[in-house]
Amino acid sequence: MGNSHVTTPWPAVLSLARSGDTASHHRIVGDDDGGKLFTPEEYEVYKRKVLPIRLQNRLYVSWRSPTGMDCKLVGPETLCFCTHRYKQHKTDYEVIPKDRPICMPCRVSHCPCQSYHYVPLNGTQPIRCRCKHFADQHSAAPGYSCNSCSRCSGFHSCFTCGCGQPTYAHETVVETKQERLAQGRPVGQDVPYAAMGGLTGFSSLAEGYMRLDDSGIGTPSAELLESPITSMDHPFLKAFQGPSSSAQTISQIAGGSSATAQVSHERRSEEDDMAYFEKRYQERLKKEKTAKRKEKSLVPTKKP
Repeated sequence: MGNSHVTTPWPAVLSLARSGDTASHHRIVGDDDGGKLFTPEEYEVYKRKVLPIRLQNRLYVSWRSPTGMDCKLVGPETLCFCTHRYKQHKTDYEVIPKDRPICMPCRVSHCPCQSYHYVPLNGTQPIRCRCKHFADQHSAAPGYSCNSCSRCSGFHSCFTCGCGQPTYAHETVVETKQERLAQGRPVGQDVPYAAMGGLTGFSSLAEGYMRLDDSGIGTPSAELLESPITSMDHPFLKAFQGPSSSAQTISQIAGGSSATAQVSHERRSEEDDMAYFEKRYQERLKKEKTAKRKEKSLVPTKKP
């Protein structure tokens, strides 16, 4: 999907929604059915009511660094500070609120969360606040005070994101399609699925500093992409390098075809790769033998 701004025609959206199975039904309905599948009649009524709103008023949610990079694009399963998922929050609006920031309260019963707030994980574990307690030990109510100590005035983490900036310097951003387009950020295609948040394609699943699109680090420069492969590059890059001008000249002088030159080049590349890895393998064996000799020389011999 990438950076496409194509709008899906409404009849095509209905056709897509009708042709789906139970999985497609769940992606469209989300948790709005209360865990019980709609009847075909209820499903049709739901689609005709919700899909136009969802397509026109989609909200994009991202976790943005102070440099403007979307370090995390929020999707349906992305956890909030309140430990509930994005899809469990209010994500569909008949009329987009004019106030900013746009609030997306949690719909789980008795949850005090008033608006979706992303907090990163340290691997699979919650990160710690400066009070040394984990994020899930803090209240999800505004202020995010700690439930385990009295000296904490609110959750404040120095955990460093992959972009190099601390957590507290980031912010959860909720914006409309028009606001993202004005900034030149990807919006993807219009889809009928619930709680898509900031997801616009497969690259959206990567961290910001690894994402080569306008929502992340950006595409590499033409100068970098077109730079010649050198002997310092990885053998796999050299294997896909086109034949050099000298090889083409020799092939033309010898009367050989370009196909022959290409095959001979590929063979040479494969041989170079094998030689490279064989050399590294032999170096490793040599180091292991040297280390074993040193270990034997350090072990004292027993006297009879």
